[in-house]
Amino acid sequence: MNSDQTIAFLGPEGTYCNEAAQRFAERMKLDDPAFLPCSTFDEIFEVVDRGKVAYGVVATENSLEGAVTSTLDNFAFQSMCTILGEEVVDVHHCLLLHPDADLADVTTVASHAQGLAQCRRFLNEKLPGRETITTSSTAASARMCVQDKHVAGIANALAARLHGAKIVEPDVQDRFGNQTKFALIGRPGCPPVFTGNRYKTSLALFLQADRVGALLMILEEFAYANVNLTMLQSRPTKQGLGDYMFLVDIEGHVNEPALQTALNCLRLKLREVKVLGCYPVD
Repeated sequence: MNSDQTIAFLGPEGTYCNEAAQRFAERMKLDDPAFLPCSTFDEIFEVVDRGKVAYGVVATENSLEGAVTSTLDNFAFQSMCTILGEEVVDVHHCLLLHPDADLADVTTVASHAQGLAQCRRFLNEKLPGRETITTSSTAASARMCVQDKHVAGIANALAARLHGAKIVEPDVQDRFGNQTKFALIGRPGCPPVFTGNRYKTSLALFLQADRVGALLMILEEFAYANVNLTMLQSRPTKQGLGDYMFLVDIEGHVNEPALQTALNCLRLKLREVKVLGCYPVD
């Protein structure tokens, strides 16, 4: 396995993260891409930080369930990985069974926590009263259902094909337009892998101390520099109750003069301004 062209993803094969990893490989035009399945997003960050692989793919946000907090916490507190690009994957959940099973055989429904949450209405109508269990990924539920006729899985068509499950019903998500955003990550100093006309910069902002107007002060610096925020998320610092930091996405390249001015001003007022990545969004 060529570590320079290996992308770690949340396994097993057939996850939406796997789909995003394949798309990133195509966009990067890798000569000989390889893919390393990992059991958690924490593990993906770890293998990239340690240099075991060149790249990793992690989910950052779902249009229905919101931010993926384990990813945000890795960016903010644990990892030195930088964001190189992003990819949005449309979520199309399918109800999967063992090839020889039917709905009457099902006693348990398995899937990733978000997969179950995104199909609550369907499950209440079609499989009421069944036990639900959480798996490490949607694809893991596809693998589980082909091993047990009494288990139904919720995963995509790719996972069904790869693991040999039968699709009983497609598009079982409660809402259409469901999408998940994934980030391609690399080690600090990794050269850019994509180019574009419009850029986004992601930041982690740590306060000196919690005080009245702290968030307003941050927003004013961006407003004075005419910089547009596209995402603002608070996360506990894990150092004490009520102690928070902020994750921010802003339009523009980190080297633009207006953005540099805003960041330099914030560095004078905050404990830390951590640039998580600067990457094209078109």
